[in-house]
Amino acid sequence: MDTISKNITAQLETESFLKSKRYINCRGQLMDLSTPVVMGILNATPDSFYSGSRFTGEKEVLQRVEEILLQGGELVDVGAYSSRPGAEHISEQEEINRLMPVLNIIRKKFPDIIISVDTFRSGVASKAVLEGEADIINDIAGGEMDDKMFETIASVKVPYILMHMQGTPQNMQKSPVYKDVLADVSLWLAKRVDALRTIGVADVIIDPGFGFGKTLDQNYILLNRLEELALFELPLLVGLSRKSMIYRYLETDVESALNGTSVLNTIALDKGASILRVHDVKEAVECVKLFTKLKQ
Repeated sequence: MDTISKNITAQLETESFLKSKRYINCRGQLMDLSTPVVMGILNATPDSFYSGSRFTGEKEVLQRVEEILLQGGELVDVGAYSSRPGAEHISEQEEINRLMPVLNIIRKKFPDIIISVDTFRSGVASKAVLEGEADIINDIAGGEMDDKMFETIASVKVPYILMHMQGTPQNMQKSPVYKDVLADVSLWLAKRVDALRTIGVADVIIDPGFGFGKTLDQNYILLNRLEELALFELPLLVGLSRKSMIYRYLETDVESALNGTSVLNTIALDKGASILRVHDVKEAVECVKLFTKLKQ
């Protein structure tokens, strides 16, 4: 092979390699999402739908973070506002009062881990990043419940998880309606991604929002066509963990939904998920390991 051919081949291989990698910049730390990763849930709330994810005391919080890390989780998602269907709407100050002590506890003990904060409020997001050293903002409302969220993300310069939700946590499951759930969600995501790009947000992760303003059947249609979201060429987060789309269909309960969660997580991985947001980290990590082995 002559020099020109070698150079062309090397260039194509480099471009292919870069396209196969999906990096996000977390406060100067690059996270490679070309191999899926697991995000462990830590709820600083008294009323999240799954009791196994609620942690408030310092000892409980630190034990939960250590558990996530030891079981192979690479991100910790901290939420202080319960977004389960029909959850009580709390004030911004109450959310801050719940969140900040937990962030401070975690960051003091685990200075290098990547922390995501689950909030739809720009004021909470700003405080979490600037004072709590959060690395990522995870917004269930995709900026629609706070019109200052996008400009805040652009200002604090952290990756942003853009999730689709029809309605609010208080009314989202009353009567969700779509012409075509995948097409409607995709169009909404496209418009919001464009708005974020326009103001300079560099790292966007998309989340179709399973269980947030979707019927049981709509959730499964969305999952069945999940690979179509690859057109965005953005990391894809999937949150299916112990949701009602699993236990209601199986006629069990949230405590019995782990096996169903693992099944759907594996399907999501096969359809392009980059991040699994879960309550049960060990089992999700095993899904990723087996899936990755299968694809080698």
